[in-house]
Amino acid sequence: MVKLVYCIRKRSDLTSEEFYHYWQHKHGALIRSLAQKIRAQKYIQSHTLDTPINQVLVQSRGLDPTPPYDGVTEIWWESMEEFLAGVNSPEGMEAAQQYIADEANFVDFSQSRALLAEEHTIFDFSAKGEN
Repeated sequence: MVKLVYCIRKRSDLTSEEFYHYWQHKHGALIRSLAQKIRAQKYIQSHTLDTPINQVLVQSRGLDPTPPYDGVTEIWWESMEEFLAGVNSPEGMEAAQQYIADEANFVDFSQSRALLAEEHTIFDFSAKGEN
């Protein structure tokens, strides 16, 4: 599968509570309603935890001390061909206009990053995993 990974920072005029609520409940519902138009198979939001452990992770690795992303979105497609077909179709392009316009309500585009990736599972010990 191919996935879009979108590392998000919230707009500075929003509180964390406002940001997470909007992202999860309003934007999440919008993406769900547009999933078939863009041929997406799976959508997950990972909300950054407010914990001092994050600072330990930064210090222990000598990472850039810039505040962490507020979260990560992952959207999956069956293949690169499905991704391209979904985003290049007329309904997919219309859907993209809708969700990008909605992202402007809560995302700081200048501080966020997006990329396409392919997963390579090394292990999966979860209840659903096969290892």
